[in-house]
Amino acid sequence: MSQRPEDLRARAHLHATLGEPGSGRLRYAAAMHFQRRGQLSPEVLEVYRVCSADDSEDPAPLLAARGLSVDLPCPDAPPVVLAHLRDEIDRYLGTHFGPGIAETRALIAAWREMAGSLPPGRTNPVVDAWMEAALAELAPAMPSLAAAIGAAVPHLDWITYDLYPPDEIGPAFARGHAFATLVGEGAPFPAEEFDLGIFIVAPDVLYRDHHHPAPELYAPLTGPHGWRFGGAGPLTIKAAHVPVWNDPGTVHLTKVGPSPFLSLFAWTQDVTLPAQVFPAQDWAELEALRIET
Repeated sequence: MSQRPEDLRARAHLHATLGEPGSGRLRYAAAMHFQRRGQLSPEVLEVYRVCSADDSEDPAPLLAARGLSVDLPCPDAPPVVLAHLRDEIDRYLGTHFGPGIAETRALIAAWREMAGSLPPGRTNPVVDAWMEAALAELAPAMPSLAAAIGAAVPHLDWITYDLYPPDEIGPAFARGHAFATLVGEGAPFPAEEFDLGIFIVAPDVLYRDHHHPAPELYAPLTGPHGWRFGGAGPLTIKAAHVPVWNDPGTVHLTKVGPSPFLSLFAWTQDVTLPAQVFPAQDWAELEALRIET
């Protein structure tokens, strides 16, 4: 069977999670792809068409009742796993509105070519400790996205950012976070002046006030967590699935709640310029604070 990226993605879409909004149409589109390539019969395609009207309807019983079968198992090859995650991220962002969303999705579309050879994934103790709990929180609302992240974790290069001076950013954050870039320089989907990836921070950690030249989109997948902007003042508590946009140079802070902070992130320009800590007087108080659910 062909292992072209579009075929691998279609195989993943053919097995899209039942009940996920839009999954019926996604399965039908994938079936159309394989029918055009001569790998599914018109009779099988008709089953997927019938079932596409209900996102929770599994085509398997109707296929069996009509004496039909599909020999297209969902692959676990890194290229399709990572391409599927990219598409799930784009689909998720497409359900939101606000600053940076359209720009980020346009950049995802512009940088869709996967690198010829993928670097091996790199594990990280923060990911090992907290990713399972974060995905368990995400899964009930977004099962397809949670599954896509979980499948991609071993194939991503997880990094704990070490360019902040530890005494400025604080030891809890310095050892309590990790990120992986999916689209960007040296990433599975190479890009210039664009970084898209996944960010995870251990519970209760304070990501102290900081700023950077890059405009930034956060799309938190867990919550609640606390935010503030401008370097002073009380926290604003935000639930999961409430995007946050930081204009270039905006001072911002994140206080993680009782569950791990799992978020999509995007830097849409000036991605090579470093972030800097912005001093504040209330960090000790905020680090001791516990956000209640």
